[in-house]
Amino acid sequence: MNGSQTDQQNKELFTRNNPFQAKVLKNINLNGAGSNRETRHLELSLKGSGISYLPGDALGIFPENDPQLVESLLSAMNWDGEQKVIINNKGEELSLKEALTTYFEITLLTKKIVQNFSKLVDNKELESLVSLENAASLKEYMYGRDLLDLIQDFGPCNVEAQEFVSLLRKMPPRLYSISSSLSAYPDEVHLTISAVRYTAHGRNRNGVCSVQCSERVLEGDTLPVYIQQNKHFKLPESNDVDIIMIGPGTGIAPFRAFIQERAMTNASGRSWLFFGAQHSKTDFLYQDELEKYQKDGALTKLTTAFSRDTAEKVYVQNKMQETSAELYQWIQAGAHIYVCGDKEHMAKDVHNTLIEILSNEGNISLEEAEEQLNEMKKSNRYQRDVY
Repeated sequence: MNGSQTDQQNKELFTRNNPFQAKVLKNINLNGAGSNRETRHLELSLKGSGISYLPGDALGIFPENDPQLVESLLSAMNWDGEQKVIINNKGEELSLKEALTTYFEITLLTKKIVQNFSKLVDNKELESLVSLENAASLKEYMYGRDLLDLIQDFGPCNVEAQEFVSLLRKMPPRLYSISSSLSAYPDEVHLTISAVRYTAHGRNRNGVCSVQCSERVLEGDTLPVYIQQNKHFKLPESNDVDIIMIGPGTGIAPFRAFIQERAMTNASGRSWLFFGAQHSKTDFLYQDELEKYQKDGALTKLTTAFSRDTAEKVYVQNKMQETSAELYQWIQAGAHIYVCGDKEHMAKDVHNTLIEILSNEGNISLEEAEEQLNEMKKSNRYQRDVY
């Protein structure tokens, strides 16, 4: 069998249902000492997998739960972690500890889980919480809490482990924008992951996958991965089209891939990146790389906004306003606009800023400017990858 046939088989072989075990080649913190952020740069090997991807695609990782949280659950319920439990309707078995570590979602509560748990325990307060008239209170309770909270708040409960795990749902994979181009790094895939840590309801909480990658994934380890195509976030087909990329924080991930791809293909189209973070000294992700791409001409313009370096906070949308005349010229010349990052705040602010720029520079109403942006969206000239 020749190599291309093997590759084709592998492409079909490695999917969400059958992930590839990718070896970790590098795992480094991109933030400088003193930063209150931690952003991991991961390089994974795809060697022998036949897997391919395009800039804009995402990588799915099947994570593992925090071992300490698993131990706390076992202890709170007084269960033996070595006992076997059936994990799915195929009758497959794992030890309880392994099932809670690798198979089940234990960090998020759903209405169904809380309702079903209430049937297993004799607790009037919980009974009241899951009643129809208390839907708003239940929603509020679930926010930021996990299974351990549920057990500690409404236990003790004398429930068999098998009965309990039958309430749980399978842990979904976590998707991350790929931050490399296959042309630049054959047989590799890179990720840019911000470690999520916060305190809620009196306990420290960790992002399942991001903190696993930060604290427990070492070079030489493997991670189960698969490619998730993103047909709605792609470079223009023509290399001579200009691109405007707006991605603060880890929103830079797909744009690193875009810039690498354009450097490898010697694209003639101009490129302009807006990047934002808190501090220039500690949070300027991929600074050396970006400045080199700019020097080499693969990146035409690099505009940065560091919100905590000035008395008044400055964000990417402020920098867009400052350069509105030139931005408008690029847009009028046919540039494609890409936005990646936080849906709730950044993407909304950037969207409104684009409308204002189109309105002010084009001397049209805000309604007409919004319509213009909608038309750009329909023709794929305005694409967003938001989360």
